[in-house]
This record gives sequence, C-alpha cells and structure tokens, in this order.
Amino acid sequence: MKKEEEIKKLAEQLEKDLLQMYGSPLLSGDDLKKAMGYRSVDALRQAIARKTVPVNVFSLKNRRGKYALIKDIALWLAKQSIETSKEEKHPE
Repeated sequence: MKKEEEIKKLAEQLEKDLLQMYGSPLLSGDDLKKAMGYRSVDALRQAIARKTVPVNVFSLKNRRGKYALIKDIALWLAKQSIETSKEEKHPE
C-alpha cells in the first residue's frame, strides 16, 4: 500500500475515534491539549503564540479560546505515525 493511502486510511480511523471520544468536530482547551499531546494548556498556548502548532488553529467569532478541527488533528497524527515508522524501518 502506498504511503498516502496508509495515511488516509489511518487518518479516517483516527478521526472516527476522536469524534467518538470528544463528541465534536472541533476541539479547544484541555481536549485540544490532550489530542495534540501537549503536557499542559500553557504549553499549548505558548505553541500557539509561537505559531509552532502543527495544525491549523483558529478563533471563532464571539467565542473565547482557540480551536482546531479533529479532521486536521487526525491527519497530522496519521502522518506522524506512518512517516516515523517508515523512517525507523528504512534508516538512511
């Protein structure tokens, strides 16, 4: 299976799992911190301020906080998993 197909398949499964776990297509605050693997909400805030968060994070009008789509998080996680495992299997 091609790497892109593996990523797509894994991302779809992760998106389904995250939607079931969090019950919403977008995350913020503590849920976003957990899904992205940050140690604390402050670490997430700092990454947002430094623009180092690896997914699109955005604001919503008349809402507090920053948000990210589960779809983007799932795709990022799938890419990390597949690309890291491929590199470990075939080091250059």
